[in-house]
Amino acid sequence: MHFSDGQVPVEYRRYIGVKLALVCLTGGLLALALVVSISLGAADIPVADVARTLMGWAVSKRFDVIVWNIRLPQALASIVAGAGLAVAGAVMQSVLRNPLGSPLTLGISHAAAFGAAFAVMILGGGVMGSSNTDAVNITNPYLTTGVAFLFSLGTAAIIVGMSRLRGSSPEVMILTGVALNALFTAGTMLLQFFADDVQLAAMVFWTFGDTARATWSELGVMAAVTAATSVYFLVNGWNYNAIDAGDETAKGLGVRVDRVRFAGMLLASMLTAVIISFLGIIGFVGLVVPHMVRRVFGSDHRFLLPGSILAGGLLLLASDTAARLVLAPHMLPVSVLTAFMGAPVFIYLIIRGQRR
Repeated sequence: MHFSDGQVPVEYRRYIGVKLALVCLTGGLLALALVVSISLGAADIPVADVARTLMGWAVSKRFDVIVWNIRLPQALASIVAGAGLAVAGAVMQSVLRNPLGSPLTLGISHAAAFGAAFAVMILGGGVMGSSNTDAVNITNPYLTTGVAFLFSLGTAAIIVGMSRLRGSSPEVMILTGVALNALFTAGTMLLQFFADDVQLAAMVFWTFGDTARATWSELGVMAAVTAATSVYFLVNGWNYNAIDAGDETAKGLGVRVDRVRFAGMLLASMLTAVIISFLGIIGFVGLVVPHMVRRVFGSDHRFLLPGSILAGGLLLLASDTAARLVLAPHMLPVSVLTAFMGAPVFIYLIIRGQRR
């Protein structure tokens, strides 16, 4: 093994350099995708004009309105939501030591859907309105969002609480999530069965994951929660590496496995609950992106987590842009594209797990 003057192995330095280069490359692609995404739409804006507008240079009042009021909030919401869901999925897969761990498979997403349906039908949040662009909106979104958040966070608390009763067993978390997933899906179907046409439309509309819903204030909340939890996850990257080697090995290295697992699951679930309650269900991002990143970046969480954050934002931004263009001038909910992409990957993971 070759050593440099600082007694750091040359191979290790090369390894770190390659990983950092991949992280920087992904970040550069994300920045480029942001500018391109804003330029595309019913009214095409040259990429150069988008860049000038974002830098504050006066180009056109029309371009300013389109960029700052319509496309930029949606694009940033896609990046923040993709980053948050991806890093939450990566942490869940690590602390559970299960490749199928994600907000969708653990029932958190369906709990939010049930909470929204409950708010629409029982609490009277299902009055519908139509904006001047013929888009259907729920006229009491804060009630619906708040109840969806409480149900999803409550589900996360149940999953984590069950694990505490049984000594933080990852299997208990997974099985509890599967059971709650089925329970909330049945509850949502029951409410839909007794709902009238207006209430049913409101329920279905809410479940469509749509980044265009986010206002600047909601985007600020999502960004703050995503940033804070991501910093915590990045700081604990070494602990997640140790847990990947096994609980006994991690304990031998001085890692408080139960505490790290509890905090990781709680914060990942809270992050997911915030994003889903504002935007609706966006499935499979938390499941697919960590696996894609792991194939390129490897399993070292020092690089897997930042790679998941950047790649998650890039993937959801690209999916949202495609959803805006594929049926233009109509906008397809981004959750439809992520489901089409994620379902085959989910099946592949199940088949690969059975072959081992």
